[in-house]
Amino acid sequence: MLMRKTGLILATLAGALMVMACGGKGYGTTAPPSVDKTVAATPSLTFTPSTLDVNAGDNVTFAFASVPHNVFFTQQAGAPADIAGNNTNVSITRTFATAGTYTYTCHIHPSMQGTIEVR
Repeated sequence: MLMRKTGLILATLAGALMVMACGGKGYGTTAPPSVDKTVAATPSLTFTPSTLDVNAGDNVTFAFASVPHNVFFTQQAGAPADIAGNNTNVSITRTFATAGTYTYTCHIHPSMQGTIEVR
């Protein structure tokens, strides 16, 4: 009798662990892996990558290192807010809600230019 109860308890525990491992939400609920959507404003005075492809509604993080930079978008419908100032050692996120091509530059270093392609 004790063996039977122990077996039942172990089977119940194993089933619960399997449900927890699968998230317990059923099939087809796993989110796709996130893609790195970061533009680095580098000390070598470049935006890396210089062009980034994203989907409408995606967030893009602008990562500023030890050299001051900013981001000013060409004015057009759907462009996110500029990132003014002298930004160092911070990351600032902007959402790209509308499909289009958005170009930007660093006003501190005008040779620094980049593009976000939104599908």
